[in-house]
Amino acid sequence: MRARLTRFANTLSESYWFVPTIMALAALLLAAAMIWLDSHHATGWMDRLPWLYAARPDGARSLLSSIGGSMIGVAGTTFSVTIAAVVYASGQYGPRLLSNFMSDRGNQVTLGTFIATFLYSLVVVRTIRSPGETPGEPGFVPQLAVLVGVLLVLCSIAVLIYFIHHVPSRIHINSVIERIGDRLLAEIDSRFPICLGEPLDDDADDDRVILAFCADATAADAAKRAGVRAEKTGYVQLIDAGAIMEVAGDRGTILRLQYQAGDFVHRGSVLLEASPPEALDDDAEAKLRDAFAVGARRTALQDLRFLIDELVEIAARALSPGVNDPFTANSCLDWLGAALADLARRDLPSRLRADEDGTLRVIAHPVSFAGFVDRAFGALAQYASADALAGKRFIAALGDVALGCDAPARLGVLRGQTRAFRDLADRALVGASRDAVLARADVLLRALAEPDHKRRLRDGQAWMGGSA
Repeated sequence: MRARLTRFANTLSESYWFVPTIMALAALLLAAAMIWLDSHHATGWMDRLPWLYAARPDGARSLLSSIGGSMIGVAGTTFSVTIAAVVYASGQYGPRLLSNFMSDRGNQVTLGTFIATFLYSLVVVRTIRSPGETPGEPGFVPQLAVLVGVLLVLCSIAVLIYFIHHVPSRIHINSVIERIGDRLLAEIDSRFPICLGEPLDDDADDDRVILAFCADATAADAAKRAGVRAEKTGYVQLIDAGAIMEVAGDRGTILRLQYQAGDFVHRGSVLLEASPPEALDDDAEAKLRDAFAVGARRTALQDLRFLIDELVEIAARALSPGVNDPFTANSCLDWLGAALADLARRDLPSRLRADEDGTLRVIAHPVSFAGFVDRAFGALAQYASADALAGKRFIAALGDVALGCDAPARLGVLRGQTRAFRDLADRALVGASRDAVLARADVLLRALAEPDHKRRLRDGQAWMGGSA
């Protein structure tokens, strides 16, 4: 249930209607409050300030009618401009970036401001009465409400000026890349070390993992586990780790996750397996199934790969023959390098998770540095290797990652990625461009082969930064 609520909250934050709706309701409440104050003669102080006083009912009615008509027109124009910007951005940078623009808080507040001002004016104007208009009732002009309406117009003008600046700045490619990169770094910072129970040493596999979940399990061993199957088709958007650990501890079972956030499942897919199988009853299966939030698209809630894929998609499009924009690809490589360099300094969680008593409860998907490097640089290698500018920046980004890396195994991953990219560039480039990229790759490989690789890389910072 928590997983579904979290997904619902994320859906609301990415919707284009939620914030304007809240602001519209707030405008209705504000209008009612202002009319109530006016009707209880709380505006006597305004009589001493003639420039605040609405002269006659006709003038107040005309003013609010003008405000309401202009605001609904501006709101329609704002919506049209926003949709045009979204269509342009999704076409240029990729359809998966559409949610980034739909969730933009500035656009939502802008539309909400204009709609709220329109509704406020509409509610207030209907309360204005001229003398003799209603038999037995005196004339009524809500002076304070009219004043607040004028203030809302001034705020709307300020928001309109902000919106005119905001839209082009938001669809600027460097701003798009920066927002994705910032979120990727923030997710890495908050997620590692991740906690789904207490991590165990992976070297304890033979001692802790029961035979039913071992790679050499027989058919008889495999029969000692039961699966929890999905009831929906879509992408796993969120996994409630707490609920899974709670069920595993209460039932005294070991659970093995078959999917992770970002994976696609279909109805009938086995989400996770449990051993012993008799520990799973209908109530436990329902709780475990509810721990998986499945939706129509991938999100960044628990999926670092999604953010990496967004940067890779922008870079791949930029390096396509139809676009041929290596500088945009270089910006993506810079942010990918920064993210992987940050990740290289962190301890990644074990796939074995224990409860507070140290008993193995969950076997999760392994999270490896090599997997993230391949997801980022491996996916872009075929594109960057065919362009000299992107190729040099590709090598420089790998060098930046190496500067934050101490583990020999992770340095080996970077050496392998560099060698693979060198081979691709050797076949894709010709002439001086080929020689320049291969030379940079060779310098990086020599530095990574030395024990003091960080000093050598810092000494070679000139070629790493370069002008690529």
